[in-house]
Amino acid sequence: MPLALLALAIGAFGIGTTEFVIMGLLPEVAGDFGVSIPTAGLLVTGYALGVVLGAPLMTVLGTKVSRKRMLMLLMVLFIAGNLLSAFAPTFAVMLIGRVVASLAHGAFFGIGSVVAADLVAPDKKAGAIAMMFTGLTVANVVGVPLGTFVGQAAGWRVTFGIVAALGVVGLIGIAKLVPDMPKAEGVRLRHELAAFKNAQVLLAMAMTVLGFGGVFAAITYIAPMMTHVAGFADGSVTWLLVLFGLGMVGGNLIGGKYADRALMPMLYVSLGALAVVLALFTLTAHNKVLAAATIALIGALGFATVPPLQKRVLDQAHGAPTLASAVNIGAFNLGNALAAWLGGIVIAGGFGYTSPNWVGAALAASALLLAFLSAALERRDGAASSAVVAGSAPVEQRAAVHH
Repeated sequence: MPLALLALAIGAFGIGTTEFVIMGLLPEVAGDFGVSIPTAGLLVTGYALGVVLGAPLMTVLGTKVSRKRMLMLLMVLFIAGNLLSAFAPTFAVMLIGRVVASLAHGAFFGIGSVVAADLVAPDKKAGAIAMMFTGLTVANVVGVPLGTFVGQAAGWRVTFGIVAALGVVGLIGIAKLVPDMPKAEGVRLRHELAAFKNAQVLLAMAMTVLGFGGVFAAITYIAPMMTHVAGFADGSVTWLLVLFGLGMVGGNLIGGKYADRALMPMLYVSLGALAVVLALFTLTAHNKVLAAATIALIGALGFATVPPLQKRVLDQAHGAPTLASAVNIGAFNLGNALAAWLGGIVIAGGFGYTSPNWVGAALAASALLLAFLSAALERRDGAASSAVVAGSAPVEQRAAVHH
């Protein structure tokens, strides 16, 4: 794998850290600004919505810029947003800083996926995408727990300052290591938008929303589930999330490896197994050992879908993949928000802290059904194309004979 992927992974590590570390620092931030925890939660919601909106917006704005230069500009935006958060005098200014940083998220992973895939041979594209996303998964194992610890010990502003410094390292790495890769000749915004007329692109994005949404239906409520149902102490939740992050790292690498060999079968296995494991989590959540193992499995199976789904979008949007790739990153965050909302509804309905697991299982099963539908449509279209070619052969042969 090219060294340029390391620079992309460092950028991904910084972005992953800033996205998730705020969840562990909400009490400190809320206390400093004198706001409630639910109000401080807007820093999470605002970031997620910024990713959904920023992914297409920043990609469209960058259509006339080379991909390398756009990646560098996105890292500058990321650095600025985190510095604004670190030095924010009021809560409103910090919220603006979070949104500014989030605008870089979707476009960075979307454009970075295209660049990563272009750096390697065709049979290694999913693996290259997975290598870049390793930065995001490792952030959940190292960056988030370490950032939470630093924030609680030295102040949350220090954490965001360190994240901004990570952005500087990523920016330098991209400038030095990523080759200058201009936009494909002749590709314009209208070509990028035309990719969304492809039913397969839309199906892949729907699989992204539902599949990864299944993961977040359970993980969003992992703290009350583990403390009230499994019987873990409050301090154990951090290490359970580290287990989840380790699962994500392994699943991401496995998903990238096998997606290059058999993409759709990899999706069938990972989505099907994810649905089963989420359903079983309603039972295993009552036992500490089984609950911990299940959390790691959910992380592994959930992120095993990421490289194949991202590559599926790139394959189906061939010729103009950048915007579709970035919007698919926004789809992950849309799935997170949707699943967290649905999970909250079933808990509020009195079904208990394990009920979001059933929501997650249903979402993952729905994504699996869409995967089967996508493959069936692909086979039908392939058969139709073959029939057209076969039907035109005699006409061509008759023309040749007549000539």
